[in-house]
Amino acid sequence: MSDNDKDLIDLQEVAPAEVAEVDLYQRRERIYTRKVEGFYQKIRLYTGWPLLLGYFLLPWLNWNGQQAVLFDLPARKFHILGLTFWPQDFPMLAFLLIIAAYALFAVTTFAGRIWCGYTCPQTVWTTMFMWVEQKTEGSRNQRIKLDKAPMSLEKFTKKFMKHAGWLFIAFMTGLTFVGYFYGIKALAVDILTLQAAGWGLFWTLFFTVATYINAGYMREQVCKYMCPYARFQSVMFDQDTLIVSYDKTRGDPRGSRKKSADPSTLGLGDCIDCELCVQVCPTGIDIRNGLQYECIGCALCVDACNSVMDKMGYEPGLVRYTSEHELAGGTTHWLRPRIIGYVVVLCLMVGVFWYNMFSRIPLEMTIIRDRNQLYTTTDTGAIDNIYTVQLVNMDPDSHVFEISIEGLDQGEIIGETSHRLNGGEVRSISLRVRVRPEALDKPSTEFDFRAQAKDSEALQITHESRFVKPL
Repeated sequence: MSDNDKDLIDLQEVAPAEVAEVDLYQRRERIYTRKVEGFYQKIRLYTGWPLLLGYFLLPWLNWNGQQAVLFDLPARKFHILGLTFWPQDFPMLAFLLIIAAYALFAVTTFAGRIWCGYTCPQTVWTTMFMWVEQKTEGSRNQRIKLDKAPMSLEKFTKKFMKHAGWLFIAFMTGLTFVGYFYGIKALAVDILTLQAAGWGLFWTLFFTVATYINAGYMREQVCKYMCPYARFQSVMFDQDTLIVSYDKTRGDPRGSRKKSADPSTLGLGDCIDCELCVQVCPTGIDIRNGLQYECIGCALCVDACNSVMDKMGYEPGLVRYTSEHELAGGTTHWLRPRIIGYVVVLCLMVGVFWYNMFSRIPLEMTIIRDRNQLYTTTDTGAIDNIYTVQLVNMDPDSHVFEISIEGLDQGEIIGETSHRLNGGEVRSISLRVRVRPEALDKPSTEFDFRAQAKDSEALQITHESRFVKPL
């Protein structure tokens, strides 16, 4: 037998024992999380509730007689806390989204995935659903036993109450989200009276079902497989980024012991291998295995481990927010060029945004020349050009605007030049501009239309156009 044949036999003998087959489409194993309280969970409570209250209450508030936040798509207006944004302002919206993304990158470089753990909507809504689950079905062990038990009246009642709570939260979420676009009061009345329009009802039910599935069933699957942030977060990490980590030097070797026992005499570290950090993890990972992309930085394992350390009489911080430099025995560099660069650029971007926001003129003007007839000649020999002036008053208040022309010698406007526009009104105005031919030295002359509010010197705008005469 050749050496190659012997190697093949050896490989065949060890392959079944050493090669594991992973099914990428295997059924999800349900995670039963244990309830835990602690310092970081109080922080999550204080960050989550303001977001929830803001989300659910904002559309019910009025601002100057208008829904505080309303994205009126048919009218192409976004009303946000007294400010009205038009399609012309969309570049500012895009710039704001860029600032938000850049801020997220900066925070991630400094403190890891604290956005995911504390303020991400998926995390906040999942936490609400878990709270309902704990209130209706009991503790972690009680839920495990309930799922293994055969169907009974008690089990059915608990399951029914849980899903009813989930559906109520999901419905209110869907109703509120659509209310930002539809008008929350009108939508609520239409749904309660069964008179909701087809699309309003459809999107309310769509987001209800989406919330119910995402927060009730998919949960950590969204964070692990659907969210792109988990995939590219590693490129923003460095050795000084704060991450939730287990201190192996202090914790290993792991092992159970009595509270009165001295771990050093037993040859053990501070970790008692209770696995409480695993039982509280919403993504089902073991933080003791090192940094993993599934970790959302919620610090549930930190509070759980600190509670055990407190009972054992050990120092807290076996699992803590730290950096790779600190875990390796060094110190964390808080002020580093990367962070300083992020902060400086972010401050500049925010400054530019606010300057553009408060210096913007809430007035838009568009000039359209009559393309069917470039010019007309009057009986007196004067030349007329016909224009359509589209004026948009983006200010919430009513103003009287005076339209004039500049840069056209002896030019005059034929038609009504004074117009009152209500807040948010769009008006198309047909005007003629008349000039004597001897006043023009070129076949085509540039000039400006000007719209000026009579009650506000700052509320004015100019727009360039052309006047054409015969060759």
